[in-house]
Amino acid sequence: MIPIKEAQQQLQQLIDSVSESHQPIVIAGKTGNAVLLSEADWASVQETLYLLSIPGMRESIREGLATPIEACDPLRGLR
Repeated sequence: MIPIKEAQQQLQQLIDSVSESHQPIVIAGKTGNAVLLSEADWASVQETLYLLSIPGMRESIREGLATPIEACDPLRGLR
């Protein structure tokens, strides 16, 4: 966690850090905290939340992960 004054002084370095490391940084403010993360990581979070909002998607992903690659049909849905 980084105090807001320090974050203000090091903003460019913090942006570079989260972009390269993909590790969010918590910034402590006077009335609450905030999280700094890269735009790419934020897009990933948004996509994950969207996919998990679709009924049955979580179970479908789990089933797919449990399926051996040999049992997969690469043309499924393309015929």
